[in-house]
Amino acid sequence: MQNSSPLSPFDRDGENVDHATFEQVLEMDDDEEDREFSRGIVFGFFEQAGNTFAGMDKALKAKDLAELSSLGHFLKGSSATLGLSKVKDSCEKIQHFGAHKDVNGNSSNESEDYFLDRIRQTLEQVRREYSVAEGVLRRFYDGAGQ
Repeated sequence: MQNSSPLSPFDRDGENVDHATFEQVLEMDDDEEDREFSRGIVFGFFEQAGNTFAGMDKALKAKDLAELSSLGHFLKGSSATLGLSKVKDSCEKIQHFGAHKDVNGNSSNESEDYFLDRIRQTLEQVRREYSVAEGVLRRFYDGAGQ
């Protein structure tokens, strides 16, 4: 039940972080006070996401759709592990667009510029979604060890 989640005070409806998925990560902690294990995973993800976004910016500037697809796939997987559903979904779109596919993963004959524009728009969206989810998780960990 969503209301009994340790994340509820920070993300009441599970809109930004899927509580059930994130609770599976929390179950790996030996100590619920400091949550050292899950904290390491989450803060490692923050660093990884920052590097991935920088790589996406570079690939976008170079118009490298294949690299954008690869980076979208990479960030999709790691965000899914933590339950960042909106981030995962947007990264999946980037993965598809970089592979010359539509939003649903179907092959498309649109131009490279079309896909680059879609990725540019989706990258702006995923950054906003990531920022909100990151804030939820940082507030959770700021309160967890206090």
